[in-house]
Formats: sequence, structure tokens, C-alpha cells
Amino acid sequence: MIELKTPAEIAKMRAAGRLVAEILAELRSMVRPGVNLLDIEHRARELIAAGGGVSCYWDYAPSFGNGPFRNVICLSLNDAVLHGLPHDATLRDGDLLSLDLAVELDGWAGDSAISVIAGTPREADLRLIRSTEEALAAAIAAARPGGRLGDVSHAIAEVARAYGYTPNGEFGGHGIGRTMHEDLAVPNSGRPGRGYPLRPGLTFAVEPWFAAGSSRIVYDPDGWTIRSADGSRTAHSEHTIAITPDGVEVLTAP
Repeated sequence: MIELKTPAEIAKMRAAGRLVAEILAELRSMVRPGVNLLDIEHRARELIAAGGGVSCYWDYAPSFGNGPFRNVICLSLNDAVLHGLPHDATLRDGDLLSLDLAVELDGWAGDSAISVIAGTPREADLRLIRSTEEALAAAIAAARPGGRLGDVSHAIAEVARAYGYTPNGEFGGHGIGRTMHEDLAVPNSGRPGRGYPLRPGLTFAVEPWFAAGSSRIVYDPDGWTIRSADGSRTAHSEHTIAITPDGVEVLTAP
């Protein structure tokens, strides 16, 4: 069941989103050669606690995962793109890291993701990250009251194709509010003018992610980490947004 949020409830989500944005901003500054992924995980735990929040990931056990997730952030490295399990790995110069964070604050959730280069970037990786950021911006611009969810999905796919990438249809955005994942699937490809109507009070996460090569995915033995099937680099960008009577609001904006 899709629940439309009141202005007061969106205000609470805005506070959760602000906390997510602040934490990601600090974690971004940690992404450099020589830093261990577990250092980022531990700092995320400290920042969530200091902000009065609760991780949406801890003990999360969806049907596609391998048992409960026992970390507070997803860290996906190079050819890994989603649900990356933090582990004992040290960042090297040129590594591409996606950080995906969802936090509850006072019973309401915010969810956002960024992709960052450790050290010296490669132009191809910068282009890949830029494509997800532009797709995210295009999706947000298409999210207007009176429109349709297909407008948002189509905007993402158009940017992907302009860059020469093929969107994956298995994982995309989702409804969000009292929990991290609520009803409403937000695919990264769709037909404009089709799908669920965009009404004021609708809140959802938009998360374009692309691989430089194949759009097919494979899972690591950990049962969580999703990689590109051909080992090509990947990138991921995400914001939580709300449809308002006046347009759209990004609840996880920095």
C-alpha cells in the first residue's frame, strides 16, 4: 500500500535526510588511498549514533540477501555497485567506491548514495560517475505533481543511453518513509506518461546506477555484494525526494 505523507511527516523525513547527507559528506572526505573499508564502516556507526539515528541496514534481511545485514553502510568497490558488504580491504589509488547510506531518525527514513574516486581519477570513471549524477538530476527534474512515475524512469534511461550505457532492470529506486523500503518500485528505465501518478505527499528514493560494460549482474559469495557480470566499473547515485504541491523537494540534499 502506497502511503502519501503529510507536510509534518515530510518535515520529519527532511530531518532524517539531512542527517544522511551530513554523514555522507564526512565519509566522502575519508575516501583516499590507504583507508580501510572497515574504517569507513566504523566511522559511519559513530556518526549515526552521534546524530541520534538508527541504521536502516542493521539486521535487514530481504529475500535477495544472505541472512541479516550486520553493517550500517553499503560500500561497493570498483565493479561492485550495490549492497557491498564492508570488509577488510584497503583503498588503492584510483579505486571507485560507492557509499550507500540509509538512516532512521525519530521513526522516519532517509536514503542516499554517492560514488567517489580514491586518489587519482581515471577519466572513464569520472564520466561514469557523472552519468549517474546527471541521470539523478534528470529524474528529479521529471518528478512533478501531475506526472507519472514512468517520466522519472524514462529520464534516467535517456541519460544512460546518451552515455552509451544500458540500465539494469533488476534493481532501482523504491518508496520510503516509515521504513527504508516501502511500496513503489522506481525502475531505471520506463515509458513517459505511464505508471503510478505523482501526487503531493509521495516520497521515494531515486537511484540510477550504471556499469561501463554489461548491465548484467552477479552476486559475490557473501550473498549481498552485486557486481557487473563482466567486471566493468560501476557507479551509483541516489536521493530521497518528496512530491509537493509546488514541485519536488530533495530531502537528502547536502
